[in-house]
Amino acid sequence: MTEGAAAAAPAERATTPRSAPGSTGSGEPDAPLHLPAVFQPAPLPRDGRIAFYDPEGDPPPDPGGGGAERATELTVVRPHGSGVRRRTVPALSLPLDEALPLLVRARHHPGAHPATACWGAAALHALRLTARGRLLPGLTPTGHDAWRAGPLEPDDVAHLRAVAAALPYEGHAVPLPGPGPVRLPQPGALVRAFLDAVADALPRTPAAPYASGLPFAARAPQRLPQARDWAAEVAAGMDAGVRISLRLDLSAYDLFDETGPSGASAGTRSAGAAIVQVHSLADPTLVADAAALWAGEADGAFGPRARVDTALAVRRAARVWPPLDRLSDQDVPDVLALSEDELNDLLGVAATRLAAAGVAVHWPRDLAQDLTAKAVVRPAPGSATDGTGFFESEDLLRFGWQLALGGDPLTDAEMDALAEAHRPIVRLRDQWVLVDPALVRKARKRDLGLLDPVDALSVALTGSAEVDGETVEAVPTGALAALRDRLTAGVRPAEPPPGLAATLRDYQLRGLAWLELMTSLGLGGCLADDMGLGKTVTLIALHLKRARSEPTLVVCPASLLGNWQREITRFAPGVPVRRFHGPDRTLDDLDGGFVLTTYGTMRSAAPELAAQRWGMVVADEAQHVKNPHSATAKALRTIPAPARVALTGTPVENNLSELWALLDWTTPGLLGPLKSFRARHARAVETGEDEEAVQRLHRLVRPFLLRRKKSDPGIVPELPPKTETDHPVPLTREQAALYEAVVRESMLAIGTARGMGRRGLVLKLLTSLKQICDHPALYLKEEHTSAGADRLAARSGKLALLDELLDTLLAEDGSALVFTQYVGMARLITAHLAERAVPVDLLHGGTPVPERERMVDRFQSGATPVLVLSLKAAGTGLNLTRAGHVIHFDRWWNPAVEEQATDRAYRIGQTQPVQVHRLITEGTVEDRIAEMLHSKRALADAVLGTGESALTELTDRELADLVSLRRPS
Repeated sequence: MTEGAAAAAPAERATTPRSAPGSTGSGEPDAPLHLPAVFQPAPLPRDGRIAFYDPEGDPPPDPGGGGAERATELTVVRPHGSGVRRRTVPALSLPLDEALPLLVRARHHPGAHPATACWGAAALHALRLTARGRLLPGLTPTGHDAWRAGPLEPDDVAHLRAVAAALPYEGHAVPLPGPGPVRLPQPGALVRAFLDAVADALPRTPAAPYASGLPFAARAPQRLPQARDWAAEVAAGMDAGVRISLRLDLSAYDLFDETGPSGASAGTRSAGAAIVQVHSLADPTLVADAAALWAGEADGAFGPRARVDTALAVRRAARVWPPLDRLSDQDVPDVLALSEDELNDLLGVAATRLAAAGVAVHWPRDLAQDLTAKAVVRPAPGSATDGTGFFESEDLLRFGWQLALGGDPLTDAEMDALAEAHRPIVRLRDQWVLVDPALVRKARKRDLGLLDPVDALSVALTGSAEVDGETVEAVPTGALAALRDRLTAGVRPAEPPPGLAATLRDYQLRGLAWLELMTSLGLGGCLADDMGLGKTVTLIALHLKRARSEPTLVVCPASLLGNWQREITRFAPGVPVRRFHGPDRTLDDLDGGFVLTTYGTMRSAAPELAAQRWGMVVADEAQHVKNPHSATAKALRTIPAPARVALTGTPVENNLSELWALLDWTTPGLLGPLKSFRARHARAVETGEDEEAVQRLHRLVRPFLLRRKKSDPGIVPELPPKTETDHPVPLTREQAALYEAVVRESMLAIGTARGMGRRGLVLKLLTSLKQICDHPALYLKEEHTSAGADRLAARSGKLALLDELLDTLLAEDGSALVFTQYVGMARLITAHLAERAVPVDLLHGGTPVPERERMVDRFQSGATPVLVLSLKAAGTGLNLTRAGHVIHFDRWWNPAVEEQATDRAYRIGQTQPVQVHRLITEGTVEDRIAEMLHSKRALADAVLGTGESALTELTDRELADLVSLRRPS
């Protein structure tokens, strides 16, 4: 419904039953809303009043409590037979500031009288005009200051006409004074007077009485006889029947000479012209050029005052935008020649100021405003479209701006023409185009330099580049775009290679296809599937798929040598496999196949390995080289290979620098120098405050890192369920006393320490508390004695609970893995279980490789039902699917590391449900860390982490809150 239609609606409700006095039906006082209202103008508009009356002669209710000035009598006209007659009735007369809230409420009140509802519509519009600043100062006929509503837009005029047309006779029933026949005020004139009264009343500030004599602010009238001429011009503008607009003609002039329009000197180049258009307020569809109006072609439509009103409108507009003053010097104010600066001004604040004054600026309809610029990377002609040729090319790639109109790139000639333009609007491709000066600067300086292939690929993948400190859109073309498309397009499952004695699942075949694509392009990749999803067999299939004569070098932790050898023998029978490990290692007489070595051996024998020609180098459990500055990582980088593959279940454990280390090895240079990577990507992502930075990094690394999780739909639907349970464990009295003593003494020392010393004390405190939570003997460094298993368990709630769990599962012929991060605790647990006659083995970092393999075999065969493992030494690579239970005796700081340990049992080949038990001491730092790990798991999924070091930055108060012992309530 339009405003006009809405205003007319009250007339249709003339027969609406009136509410009973004293109730509006909405829970608010009815006041006089059910009675008709009428506006009573006054010599000073702000003194006008709204009167409510009852045509039947009953006194109207007064919501304000009454008063002599408010309770009055009113002479109104009522229909009588075929004529009318006057009648004096009691009335309630209210000043505008008190009447306005009632009228506004009446506009949509179901019980309001139609006349009162109409005045409510007028009141709402008056308030909107005032809020829009549509106020003009002027003088009353007696020369006193008064505000009036204006200038009015055509929509305002149309709305007020609709309100006046809908006003019932009761709303203007007070007859005009004077002898002769009864005359009622015209509704349109009365509504306009009401708007002026509201406009004059609202700006009068409460502080004005203390600043007596301040015109247009004080409530008291101020006589201003010296302002009569000025007020007459303002009044003429308000009452004018026309408004003006400016239509821009950008092709009107090229050069002006002595006979050109006023204001342009000979030889002055023009940017265009502003043509004055005249609009009728009475008929918004009536429009004519000022030239036609002055030629007499529109007198019949606009009336005799149109020229004067137009000239006054031009003069008022010139106060807003001074260049229009030149029109006053012309015989006909029809066309204004515009300079470049003036045209620029109209593109910005001038058009806004003119619009606020009611003067619209119309640009050519065919003006194009979709000229854009983006950075483009162009390879040299004839560049290879595969990664090998692309990265081996010594040609640098051109990097520069490409401008486009409507998405269609401009030619070099068109950009040259644009670069030479000095106008904000230029003619391009047979149309006028709005040109941002910044785009002109880009057209003039299109060349942004040269990029090497790795930097160019980074730009192509992220779709953005840094230019003068600003991130801008960037797109590749030619061979680079083709390479980008190959990397980002999805892969179809590959066909299994000949000689593979295994049936690969669908997701493994897709992983094989991805690895084959990356290595065939001469690019490396990181296969970062969850532990247990079969990365080893996928890599074996890749070796067979590549069918190279050169051997594949696999670098892995010592504990995985046996697993790799068994898997190769099982899945690729007949393929040679050799261990390069131990004192008798040799690379002589290699004939393809696999060479297996450990990170330690690789570090010490790097020159020998680097001298060998490899078809592919694989880093298994690649988080071992997550520190790019370590000797192991540096040694690995010295071994050349046409293809490099990293295998890991945790591409990031602590921070994004670890991700950089992996991908900078698989695809050197991809992420740039570490320092710039930290500045541009890592800090913004790790704080979690820049979502765009997260997306940019994701687009960059996604083609080079394939990550699948067991929870992904359709990955491993055949895996049995996994249940995770947190077991709260109380501290023993000895543990609680030790815990509180260590917290008290450590916090005193931390409070006076600074810098690295403080960080060291915080880490020492955290380690001590976690050891106390495990067992007092671990913290006190007590040697284990055969003092009895029961006595040892009585000192630790965790050890006592471990006994209960193992008793239950061993009675059910189950097997369990027990993980702890402390070798000392692992030895205590092993000795304790041995005293209880529980068959148990201990696997830690110092266990020799042959013995590790024998332990795994004993556990998998069921000969040893319990295997105790140190988390870091045995948390990766092992296949221990015999276990139906995984017990985390203490909590690690990164949930991804715990999940890796769990995946020793929960992996492909597992046929029984797996139960994960986490032992957590109540009220301790472990309890708070468990809460943190729960929230941190989401960050780990986003390839983030912080670790213990972040806790060293806590304030003393935050640290005390973290470590203080909280007694159960």
